[in-house]
Amino acid sequence: MFFVDTLEFEGLGNRSYLAGGPNAAVVIDPPRDIDQVIAAAARRGVRIAYVAETHVHNDYVTGGLELARVTGAQYLVPAGAQVSFARTPVADGDTVTVDEDVALRAIATPGHTPHHTSYALTEDGRDVAAFTGGSLLIGAVGRPDLVEPRLTEQLARAQHASAHRLADELDDEVPVLPTHGFGSFCTSSQAEGDATTIGQERKTNDALTLDVDTFVAQILTGLEDVPAYYAHMGPANAAGPAPVDLTPPKRADAEEVAARLAAGEWVVDLRSRMAFAEGHVAGSFNFEGEGKLATYLAWLIPWGKPVTLLADTAEQITDAQRELARVGIDRPAAAATGDPAGWVRAGEQLASFLRARFADLAQVRERGDDVVVLDVRRDSERAGGYIDGSVHIPIHELHGRISEVPDGVVWVHCAGGMRAAIAASLLDAAGRDVVAVDDGFDAATEAGLTLTRTDGTD
Repeated sequence: MFFVDTLEFEGLGNRSYLAGGPNAAVVIDPPRDIDQVIAAAARRGVRIAYVAETHVHNDYVTGGLELARVTGAQYLVPAGAQVSFARTPVADGDTVTVDEDVALRAIATPGHTPHHTSYALTEDGRDVAAFTGGSLLIGAVGRPDLVEPRLTEQLARAQHASAHRLADELDDEVPVLPTHGFGSFCTSSQAEGDATTIGQERKTNDALTLDVDTFVAQILTGLEDVPAYYAHMGPANAAGPAPVDLTPPKRADAEEVAARLAAGEWVVDLRSRMAFAEGHVAGSFNFEGEGKLATYLAWLIPWGKPVTLLADTAEQITDAQRELARVGIDRPAAAATGDPAGWVRAGEQLASFLRARFADLAQVRERGDDVVVLDVRRDSERAGGYIDGSVHIPIHELHGRISEVPDGVVWVHCAGGMRAAIAASLLDAAGRDVVAVDDGFDAATEAGLTLTRTDGTD
């Protein structure tokens, strides 16, 4: 009897899979921190016989090479992928036997990358699951613009053809098990739900319901900005990532925290945005450990800049270290935990700033106070409506554009509060007087703030 276990990585919006039979298994698109994959196999009592990549990933560092080395598994990588290490190249139609009556069949599905390969898991010759990587997702497909701008339209057309190939080859009841699409920026659009089948996608996925020209025009129009750190992931994966080191970083006292700030390094506070606003080390940045830490920290930080982590507990440091290693931020320079008062030198005070709701902003505006409203949402979010008179700088551009923020008290908002907190910490570190709006954007209308759309309508 076959099985499929899902390993979820909510911070990056990805999934990996362990699948096989009673004795042996294959791992699809493993994460950098392979210990949890090995633990999952141990719980099942199976040997990892194969490790398979659907493509050279652009959004995280793979653990595939190291997992294959540690377990002795064969490392299956699409034959068209240009990599610098020994692996077992797989081409369209290649099949490997995972366990008795359980096999894995390669299906060429270019589009997310030119070499992208999906895999069908079969039992007794019947397809029972489809691991679709960045090809057919839940209500979407993987974005086609991460490889080379000149190939984007060509790959978008390939995505349409690949989706149709999967729908034509696989029965309606076959589960679709993608790697991306659960908040990942590798997906062309976000969709609802966390499970689907070929039959469901046949009815609802634009790649399967629209003609190719309409589909391509739509997908190219809807592409968001690419996280800056993606530029480093593909080369790292093609070269063969080094084993991850998750041993604890050295402890930083207040003197070292101050010295690292003075050296221009990043000191990142992982605590909640509420705690950070109440009191933090001046010059530190707030990236909540419970939020999309890896995505936004890796997106904003100058690549290679040393990072010192601050948190309530050692466990929070450990969790953050694991999350950051998945995107190539391997070793924190140092870390400190406990009472924030211990992170500053004698005689120094913790910095703070105000938090507020959209209702508070409405009251301030009604009084006629001259404040700056800064919107740090993405372009596509702002297109749906923005506060009249607000300044727009997407969060991932703010660190390099703070000088463009007009003078005055800055009320910064996003769609829910997390990104506003990051932005507020950046502004606060730059010496600006800031108020972080910690509220859902729907509350802006309820508070009586006037919204404008990009088409000029209210």
